[in-house]
Amino acid sequence: MRKLTYFVACSIDGFIGAPDGDASSMFAFLDEEFLGFLASTYPETVPTQAREPLGLKGDNLRFDTVIQGRTSYRLALDAGITSPYAHLREYVASRTLTESPDPHVEIISEDLVGRVRELKAEDGELGIWLCGGSQVAGELLDEIDELVIKTYPQVYGSGMPMFGAGFSVTDFTLESVRTFDNGALVRTYARRR
Repeated sequence: MRKLTYFVACSIDGFIGAPDGDASSMFAFLDEEFLGFLASTYPETVPTQAREPLGLKGDNLRFDTVIQGRTSYRLALDAGITSPYAHLREYVASRTLTESPDPHVEIISEDLVGRVRELKAEDGELGIWLCGGSQVAGELLDEIDELVIKTYPQVYGSGMPMFGAGFSVTDFTLESVRTFDNGALVRTYARRR
């Protein structure tokens, strides 16, 4: 069974973006140390367009598939990019996008949980990266096996929560914490089942 990992950036108070989804203030923390960590540990999470400038080549280490919500995907579309993670199998969960603007990107408009269960049941050593989408993460909470939370030293006050879902207690076990000189930290949690 392949693992679904929610690898996400958030503020100290748990928001992944402003109310409109904008998280560009977090880009200030993508310094040399942090980018080096991403390149060596999670290289497939770097968008295709940034991989060559960062010297990233070769095989994926952790993921071969990415799932993102429409709002996350819209950020790429607004920049004129229809396949932001062309080095992965790309899925966009959306009830409003009726047609994919790119043959490499599959739209999941119905039964997201069922489709994710199919992807998890596939043979393969690499996992599935849930890239973002508050509502998508809320809908897939029961399917998430691992959380990798990149916390940046900012407080948003309000915005898009990590999980856009109703109240539900779900337990995870802390596996590791990595701190950075710029104040960011990366926490990894495993699902307690």
